Amino acid sequence: MEPRHKYSLPPFLCLSVFFFIAKAEASVKQRPFNNKVSAAFVFGDSTVDPGNNNYVETLFRSNFPPYGKDFKDQTPTGRFTNGNLSTDLVASYIGIKEYLPPYLDPTLSIEELMTGVSFASAGSGFDPLTPQISSVVSIPKQLEYFKEYKKRLQSAIGKKRMEDIINKAVFLVSAGTNDFVINYFTLPIRRKDYTVSAYQQFILQNVKRLVQDLGDEGARRIAVTGLPPMGCLPVVITLNSQNAILERGCIEKYSRVGMEYNQMLQNEVNSMRGRLAHLSAKIFYIDIFTPLVDMIQGVGKQDFDEVSHGCCGSGYLEAGFLCNPGSYVCVDASKYVFFDSIHPTEITYTKLFIANRPVVDSMIQD
Repeated sequence: MEPRHKYSLPPFLCLSVFFFIAKAEASVKQRPFNNKVSAAFVFGDSTVDPGNNNYVETLFRSNFPPYGKDFKDQTPTGRFTNGNLSTDLVASYIGIKEYLPPYLDPTLSIEELMTGVSFASAGSGFDPLTPQISSVVSIPKQLEYFKEYKKRLQSAIGKKRMEDIINKAVFLVSAGTNDFVINYFTLPIRRKDYTVSAYQQFILQNVKRLVQDLGDEGARRIAVTGLPPMGCLPVVITLNSQNAILERGCIEKYSRVGMEYNQMLQNEVNSMRGRLAHLSAKIFYIDIFTPLVDMIQGVGKQDFDEVSHGCCGSGYLEAGFLCNPGSYVCVDASKYVFFDSIHPTEITYTKLFIANRPVVDSMIQD
């Protein structure tokens, strides 16, 4: 096991991390900007929140070290990882911008807004109860912010230009893990009213509602992300193992629920394609389950040293404010699948992007 250290890196390690990040980004930045895609808009949870929660009264924040330790200038932005999110990589690959900013940042210029923002909020989910638990921005509220965004843009550049930007943009949706891991399996409220199957259907209905609403608001290219292997999240392993230190295998029950839900979601995506056809809209499914399982199981020599605990602290439970400037942190996060007990490292996000690059290519085609 790699030694763990306080948050600080010697100069030679900073240099090696810099070259690693540069190499990873080079594998993503392959497409020059073109006029096929105008902007990127994101809705969801902490997997795609670049810092909206910095402007929300909640404990679910990450705008402090060691988060962002491999980001530009080692800046903690509110991203729950050590560097870029997958949505940053998508925006960069398409050629829109290097990083996708949070919509709630009051300093954003009209020029910055025109090329896209993220409305996502860490701790959110498709179940209306989920964001209430952590006092974060619900997905219906994120949609309201998008409508507000459109009005702001229309006032600045006119209705026709605003509509053209929306019609030529890509829309990315990533949420659901909090609904199952925190809301359904950890708390008793939803389990009193829903079987697992009924809850899966309940979440799917809310996904369908969001996609339809986005289509009604002008979205023409929408990608929906499935669930990860939830039983492989370090925090889930820790809380569901008799000996969490010695027994670090994935908890099959949770991963199976995610796998079943993903199949149902794929079926719904296929069905929604027909229902959105009258809008000339395209909808895509993004699979993160399979590539994450491959990384964890070491398929294809993925080169990870640690797959069952995170880089921050013990890696068993720490996330958010429990992963903080006083935490011990691994030297090289690229050897870890997870940065904290829940969220992937930048290299994991990079591999997930590469695995789904054909979907992104399909999205940005005419």
